[in-house]
Amino acid sequence: MSRKTNFGRFWSNVYGIAAYRKYSSGSGYPNISLSSPLPGIPKPVFASVDGHEKYETRITTLENGLKVASQNKFGQFCTVGVLVNSGSRHEAKYPSGIAHFVEKLSFSSTAQYGSRDEILLTLEKHGGICDCQTSRDTTMYAVSAEVKGLDTVVSLLSDAVLQPRLLDEEIEMTKMAVRFELEDLNMRPDPEPLLTEMIHAAAYRGNTVGLPRFCPGDNVDKIDKGVLHSYLRNYYCPERMVLAGVGIEHEQLVECARKYLLNVKPVWGTSSVANVDLSVAQYTGGIVKMEKDMSDVSLGPTPIPELTHIMIGLESCSFLEDDFIPFAVLNMMMGGGGSFSAGGPGKGMFTRLYLNVLNRHHWMYNATSYHHSYEDSGLLCIHASADPRQVREMVEIITREFIQMAGNAGEMELERAKTQLKSMLMMNLESRPVIFEDVGRQVLSTGKRKLPHELCDLISNVTASDIKRVTTKMLRSKPAVAALGDLAELPSYEHIQAALSSKDGRLPRMYRLFR
Repeated sequence: MSRKTNFGRFWSNVYGIAAYRKYSSGSGYPNISLSSPLPGIPKPVFASVDGHEKYETRITTLENGLKVASQNKFGQFCTVGVLVNSGSRHEAKYPSGIAHFVEKLSFSSTAQYGSRDEILLTLEKHGGICDCQTSRDTTMYAVSAEVKGLDTVVSLLSDAVLQPRLLDEEIEMTKMAVRFELEDLNMRPDPEPLLTEMIHAAAYRGNTVGLPRFCPGDNVDKIDKGVLHSYLRNYYCPERMVLAGVGIEHEQLVECARKYLLNVKPVWGTSSVANVDLSVAQYTGGIVKMEKDMSDVSLGPTPIPELTHIMIGLESCSFLEDDFIPFAVLNMMMGGGGSFSAGGPGKGMFTRLYLNVLNRHHWMYNATSYHHSYEDSGLLCIHASADPRQVREMVEIITREFIQMAGNAGEMELERAKTQLKSMLMMNLESRPVIFEDVGRQVLSTGKRKLPHELCDLISNVTASDIKRVTTKMLRSKPAVAALGDLAELPSYEHIQAALSSKDGRLPRMYRLFR
């Protein structure tokens, strides 16, 4: 059969004989409008929501104070987990490092399961995986598995969170793992985790989010079963927890929560009066320095050159404040990255730290903006890396960028930053585990959840005057400085503070008789 006959049958079936005759007469394809319905084709039936909006986050509070939050999402897999309002910021009355130990000991042997292997085998039957992560203010236990295994998953989570055995051999293994991680932290080529730890210690000296997230080496042997139980007894109580789920029906999750989390007595018992640290973060500013030989961090055929790393931060705001959104836009507007970052759309090559810093100063290896936000404070900082001989010049470039934040933001760069922030938000919320974390964290801290379209509206409403206002307020705070590497050329803290208080961000001039 000829090709033309095949086409002829196709067009005659879809558009009728007249269309086929027009095609077969040699006048080309039929002139059909793609914007109007095709003749002879049934009207499409689109999926629709029944009753209330399906993307709504539903929240139920059980009799013991535990919140259950869920978000519907199409698919045969779900992500379910328990988030606890507990982290390194709550360790003021304990040896620092308990949260680090809790993370490493998670999903080990429990009252119901004899070992971590048993837990993993149980999850494998439902195609599941598990993970635990601690941050400065939250501990998160999460499981991703098939929806039909929900009952098993919630039972397992309840056991892992409230009934861990914390055997002596498990604690000894954890001590080894913690020591290895501390050693790795000081040896890895990427200094960002260590600098983040240092900048928090400088910004909130000795309090709340300034307490170490990683267990200090001196504390490793101080933490035992008794210390862990004492801490968990105070912080692992139902009113400080959220059971969050994505991809499951709310009623089903509530039923499982009642079954496995309502009248469960934790292995460490309960205390009549919880001794909870309710300290509010006190921003102090300051400097933390670590002199270190960085010449051999990455040897091999393409060694990384010796660099000095500086991070300068100023106090921003908590994520509960209205100014949180303008700060998020400002952070996106500053952007930045490494000098070897591949270009292309959406890579932030038009952000200020690329245009004003990396593109103009070829000797700088990195300039990146970060925004850390907590329930009572926040920190906006810039991380920069360069050759040790050019540290002073690098610091001045960063302080000038901070001062220029208070200038008028251009309409195009502001719109670009807002669009990029919305794009990043929506792209991240395509992922089920990310939705789970967003639902859990928001419900844990505020008792409700702002939906993505609400956040997008707030981002759209940010103006250039908002950026100027929050920056002016931020520049009144004392700087927090973290410095790592060869620090011979590092300006004094007072000089950095003077630069951030000046009109142009320049460091005070230094005159030397001998160089």
